[in-house]
Amino acid sequence: MKNTFFLTFGCKVNYYETECMKSLFSKRGYNIIGEYKSADIVVINSCTVTASGDSRVFTALKKIRKALPKAVIALTGCYPQAFAEETEKIMEADIIMGTKYRSRIVDVVEDFICKPQRIVFVSDYKSDDEYECITCTEFKDNTRAFVKIQDGCNQFCSYCIIPYARGRCRSKPIDVLREEAEKIASGGVKEIVLSGINLAFYGKEYGLTLADAVEECCRIDGIKRVRLGSLEPEMMSDSQLERMAVQKKFCPQFHLSLQSGCTRTLKAMNRKYTAEEYEELVTRIRNKFPQCAITTDIMVGFPDETDEDFAQSVEFAKKIRFSKVHVFRYSRRRGTVADRMKNQISEQVKSERWHIMNEAVKKSQAEYMKSLVGKEVEVLFERENCIEFHQGHAPDYTLIKIPRKNCKKSLRNEIFCVKIKESDFDCCIGEPVER
Repeated sequence: MKNTFFLTFGCKVNYYETECMKSLFSKRGYNIIGEYKSADIVVINSCTVTASGDSRVFTALKKIRKALPKAVIALTGCYPQAFAEETEKIMEADIIMGTKYRSRIVDVVEDFICKPQRIVFVSDYKSDDEYECITCTEFKDNTRAFVKIQDGCNQFCSYCIIPYARGRCRSKPIDVLREEAEKIASGGVKEIVLSGINLAFYGKEYGLTLADAVEECCRIDGIKRVRLGSLEPEMMSDSQLERMAVQKKFCPQFHLSLQSGCTRTLKAMNRKYTAEEYEELVTRIRNKFPQCAITTDIMVGFPDETDEDFAQSVEFAKKIRFSKVHVFRYSRRRGTVADRMKNQISEQVKSERWHIMNEAVKKSQAEYMKSLVGKEVEVLFERENCIEFHQGHAPDYTLIKIPRKNCKKSLRNEIFCVKIKESDFDCCIGEPVER
């Protein structure tokens, strides 16, 4: 039995795909281990959103190759898919695979073991490619399962390499989703998070929408919560929101990727909405989900972002009153339109703008947390790794803690009502409510 180690970089979709690959290896009799030092096989699932992400992958690859000169090392994921020719020059990897045909990875590894000649297996995406149905139904020790239901992107934002690394939009057939979710529920997992590269485009080729996927998961016995991953704003219609609003298991947390609160900058990014359209969507969501959380990502320092553009973005973020914001600096990504744009912003200015934006959005986050004090919320308690508190998440994904002295028994994977007594910047503290 060969020991197999997986190292994953990047987003939740990558982590889900790693779990699927682990499952494929396990079914063939391979032993999955948590440390690379005794591995016979190493699979590195790469991310290529940023150049710094590439560097982390290369550093890890060289380190593992030096430590394990006789191991079989497979480099897979977004970097080989987006930069196939360059990846072929990385001699530390015995096997190079992209994001396509993940279901064949065990066969490819076994081909190399039988005949140890370097394998490069990167296939281009085509416009009519179907969704590759690899699934994962075992989430050991987890109370929450991320389930990928969509892949690819058609948007071609000017800063983003992902359409080249993932191909065009395609969706998991809904009957496959149903079967996967049923198996996850049978394993005791109570919450499902629907994820994808461009999740809001789910089901388009089948005449379905994301609301269909939500409804399907909400019907499954054992699943108590259904949550959405990151969303692009332009596909969320009123009819979808109305259908989700009547689902009692649906968690009202919407991570709507903004990127900038300035319409001029959004146009330069090739985003498909204006700041005004984004605000209008937030208003519609809040009308249908009064207790919802709106979270987002905001980029600062995009090429040719003027001081006035940045000031508009800051004021827009304040106006929306997000419950949480991930602020990040624009990072040049070779192969994208934005990398070739004039008026690149200096790192110093990017850093200054990051601090200004971060301070601006912290206030709304603190205000949102404070608004929860006095309310009762249902909390799904998770793995216990704190001596002083039990902790879990409310439907809006607020982190909730209760002192262990108020409840000494284990609460893991249980849902309890908690009354919130006080708030901190990134969590709330409460006490269990007797029913």
